[in-house]
Amino acid sequence: MNTNMKIVYVCFLLTSILVAPFLSAQELNCRVTVNSDKIQGTNKQRFTEMQKTITEFMNNRRWSEYSMNNSERIECSFYITINEMPQENQFKAELQIQAARPVYNTSYLSTTFNFRDQALEFFFNDYDVLEFNEATLSNNLTAVLAFYAYIILGIDFDSFSLYGGTPFFDAAMSLVNQAQSFAESGWRSFDSSNNRHAVATAYTDERLKGFRQMWYTYHRLGLDDMSANVERGRAKITATLPALKEAYDARPISVIFPLFSNAKIDEILNIYSKATPEEKETVYKIMQGIYPTLSNRLDALKR
Repeated sequence: MNTNMKIVYVCFLLTSILVAPFLSAQELNCRVTVNSDKIQGTNKQRFTEMQKTITEFMNNRRWSEYSMNNSERIECSFYITINEMPQENQFKAELQIQAARPVYNTSYLSTTFNFRDQALEFFFNDYDVLEFNEATLSNNLTAVLAFYAYIILGIDFDSFSLYGGTPFFDAAMSLVNQAQSFAESGWRSFDSSNNRHAVATAYTDERLKGFRQMWYTYHRLGLDDMSANVERGRAKITATLPALKEAYDARPISVIFPLFSNAKIDEILNIYSKATPEEKETVYKIMQGIYPTLSNRLDALKR
């Protein structure tokens, strides 16, 4: 190998070493908190270890074949509140999940998911290593964590590309189907109308594809355009919100509507704070028709 070829080869290796970590970064930047304040008289170090283990599981695993830059990782948080320890190494808890996506050309993060799972049950031994195999589910904790990883990815991808989250929603539903035999609750339709089964069903229901189309337009054509032209971006959002009402008329009991309000009500009120009276009235009528119990908050659209 001549000198010039050696130089080229070394430069190639250095470039690969420097660039590869940025091209193969995992998809999630997940902040995990485990709150054990309700559990007295136990070694708190075990909960610190649990928090570290779950954090590593969420952030170090590749959840898809997509390569993301570090700056593209999805911001999310898992807040686990331990409510009970029925026996040694068994835990009953609640899980609050939040996720957000950046709005183009701004520092603003738009909330995309805000959900409280009240049926998290799992076993965890000190210094456990969490392992997950989609083909053979054997651990409820990793199944739940993987489920929400897929939901977060699906919602995020749907906001950047029309129906782009479909593979992730299908993966989440596959986990639901496999977990039907689990003793732990949260996976079955008859357990609750506001659980993992309900969430996966909402995003895979053909009757709610209009919601997903609205979701894409709201974010990619509306919010992402507002930094360039506020009025134009807001007009896109106004034009797509009737699809939210159409989806509601098709499936009024779906969990997708509280999911939307949990993530978006405050944002919508902010978007329309300086809108025209006509825009405010249009949006008020749509939102009031879906969320009559939120009248006090929606009244801000009248002012």
